[in-house]
Amino acid sequence: MTAPAAAAGAEGTLKPEEKRVIFASSLGTVFEWYDFYLYATLAPFFAALFFPKGNDTAALLSAFATYAAGFLVRPFGALLFGRIGDIVGRKYTFLVTIICMGGATFAVGLLPTYESIGWLAPILLVTLRLIQGLALGGEYGGAATYVAEHAAEGRRGFDTSWIQTTATLGFFLALLVILGCRTGMDTKEFAEWGWRIPFWVSIILLAFSVYIRLKLEESPVFLKIKSEGQTSKAPLTESFARWGNAKIVLLALFGATAGQGVVWYTGQFYALFFLTITLKLDFQYAYGLIAVSLVIGTPFFIFFGWLSDKIGRLKIIMAGCLIAAVTFFPLFAGLTHYVNPALEAAQIKTPITVAATDCNFHIFVGPWSKFTDCDKAKDFLTKQGISFTSTALPADSPDKIVTKIGDTELKGFDPKVYAETLKAAGFPPKADLAQVNWVMAELILVIMVLYVTMVYGPIAAFLVELFPARIRYTSMSLPYHIGNGWFGGMLPLLATAIVATTGNIYNGLWYPVGVAVMSLVIGVLFLRETKDEKVRLDL
Repeated sequence: MTAPAAAAGAEGTLKPEEKRVIFASSLGTVFEWYDFYLYATLAPFFAALFFPKGNDTAALLSAFATYAAGFLVRPFGALLFGRIGDIVGRKYTFLVTIICMGGATFAVGLLPTYESIGWLAPILLVTLRLIQGLALGGEYGGAATYVAEHAAEGRRGFDTSWIQTTATLGFFLALLVILGCRTGMDTKEFAEWGWRIPFWVSIILLAFSVYIRLKLEESPVFLKIKSEGQTSKAPLTESFARWGNAKIVLLALFGATAGQGVVWYTGQFYALFFLTITLKLDFQYAYGLIAVSLVIGTPFFIFFGWLSDKIGRLKIIMAGCLIAAVTFFPLFAGLTHYVNPALEAAQIKTPITVAATDCNFHIFVGPWSKFTDCDKAKDFLTKQGISFTSTALPADSPDKIVTKIGDTELKGFDPKVYAETLKAAGFPPKADLAQVNWVMAELILVIMVLYVTMVYGPIAAFLVELFPARIRYTSMSLPYHIGNGWFGGMLPLLATAIVATTGNIYNGLWYPVGVAVMSLVIGVLFLRETKDEKVRLDL
């Protein structure tokens, strides 16, 4: 970080107050992201804890739906806490959000499982995820606004980029704690009670975070507009009911944060799920690969934040969306080639087709869901990380499903027969560690994290600069959390459903690619550069 720091110093050294604001805001936000991402990291594992057994993909979709619920509610948290932040103040608001987040996370560690209380277990889990989502919806806008309003002009991208590292660092911390628990006890112990430990740890982090934030002073920009009677009495109305500002909110959403959100979640979370679920790489190795990529990539959040002070925010964000959209498919194909080459070879050698008449498309799974033999067969193949082609059955066929694995024809669905046939055809049950090209796999993951840093490093400064101080917290929070919470947070759920339905393990990538291209087109055509806006004087 020497070059960016030196460059920043050339335009004025960071004051002790600025350093304290950046440190305290970033540290508290790291802990809040840690809380939120514990569930995200354990989502595949939670499928077996909080949902009924019998269909692995259905349970996984349910787990991802619960995971997505926390993201879907984030915009409502942005509206609730953004309004409070613009009326009452930045500091008070993100004190409340961190208490809500920490309390809900700790409570997850106390929940009984589906085996103990049935469907009440996932209902309680969803409720706590909603509380987490509401809290996170108010957290980011507060932290970003608070730091930006302390930052000197010409250094706002650099200062706010420290906040941008917090999501990745929180994810990294969650990975480390979970990995420590899973390797420190056997699989049965972790499944029975060990999974609760990372959630219990959050209560310690909560106490420390609250202490840190109590030491902060209110934003000088907010204090000034409050002393002059310029705070908004109706920030929601000013932000969204007046077309001039509402138009900017919509452009920020579709032209920047939606693309940024899908690039972020593809490069971190979907990559992790792809390694463990599709490529069958043991969790400790997958966690290790992702963790190393985060360590290598995280300083680039600061680099691109600093660079955005020089050449502009929008150029860097749009370049990240473009490169990601062009390269996601070959990068994920590369992961398959370097992590599980036996799976790739078997797929080329032995094509698989599924012909059926009663297949269904499942996203939100619950007691109302009915699974046919076709659904179960596709579920089974998807869980093996195997691509297949769906075809129509002949009209006169007496069977409801006929699956061809190479030259072998299977009628109906019997998981034991499927497993034996796949094994005989050379499909590996898990990745062979001796065949993994660790260097190339790590390189691919680092490249995807670099995309994340390009789109995410400058986004806080960009959003803060788009809106006036009196409605900044509210206005910037909504497009950020819809872009990240809805477009990004829905990615694992939608991508998994697309893969299970289409039969191609890469087809889930069409979702992030499409959204990234949308943001690229809208951003280039309709958004303006903001780096020269005077935030501290914009009162």
